[in-house]
Amino acid sequence: MKEKFKEILFGIRGVNLLVLTLAGIINAIGVTLFLMPVNLYDSGISGTSMLLDQITPENMTLSLFLIIFNIPLFIYGFRKQGAVFTIYSIYTVIIYSSASYLITYVLPVDVTFASPLAKQDLFLCAVFGGVISGIGSGLTIRFDGAIDGIEVMAVTFAKRLGISVGTFVMIYNLILYIAAGVILSSWILPLYSIVTYFAALKTIDFIVEGFDKAKAALIITTEADSICKELSEEFGSGITLLNAHGYYSSTQKTVIYFVVNRFQIAKLRRIVYQSDRAAFISITEVSDVFGSEL
Repeated sequence: MKEKFKEILFGIRGVNLLVLTLAGIINAIGVTLFLMPVNLYDSGISGTSMLLDQITPENMTLSLFLIIFNIPLFIYGFRKQGAVFTIYSIYTVIIYSSASYLITYVLPVDVTFASPLAKQDLFLCAVFGGVISGIGSGLTIRFDGAIDGIEVMAVTFAKRLGISVGTFVMIYNLILYIAAGVILSSWILPLYSIVTYFAALKTIDFIVEGFDKAKAALIITTEADSICKELSEEFGSGITLLNAHGYYSSTQKTVIYFVVNRFQIAKLRRIVYQSDRAAFISITEVSDVFGSEL
């Protein structure tokens, strides 16, 4: 037990907590300054809490619902996600909830009927609310946590239902927006909320995976030596070689694994085909690169 406590304690980093604090505040800004004033909805548990805030008594606030729904879900996912992830996530939710309360009820900012920055322009509120809350969510994921319990639900139940995690989250959000439309007897706000959802989703991808994703090139060739020599001289990067066997040709081939950025693809293609016109090149997107190739 003592060793387990030490493992958890040393797994928690001050830098992560600092960034997670910032992430919770950013998420609260996106939601309370852009979405809540014009009755648009975030996604997941956050969006559910916003809807409940609107249709329940005044003492039942967004901040309260965020705590009530998120924390039990993170505790439920403790075994699968681990102690450090759970602590980071609960901490970020508490920051998000507290910052939302401060902005709405304490700070001298009027968010009762319009966004202080975008007024009642639903499109601007949807886009900027989605982007800003997406930055908060993306930073949380990037630094080993989560700001919404729907992600824990997705990881836990998606496989049992035979669907992907992304599909589970999308279905949940569609049900949320349909429910909002039925409850409010209006489809304008739920439809704009879908714009918010996709703006946030794209922003999260940028934060977590980077604006300029790397590209992984798989080159199947019989001229590996000359190609590798040219690639190494041109790019100065490591190269990994794998032995391969052509099924139809019954010839020995080499698979070259090489990571480039999008601006280097044309040059890579030219170098490969200068040495082997019959080479096969497959290029795929890489979300992150760690370490170096051999």
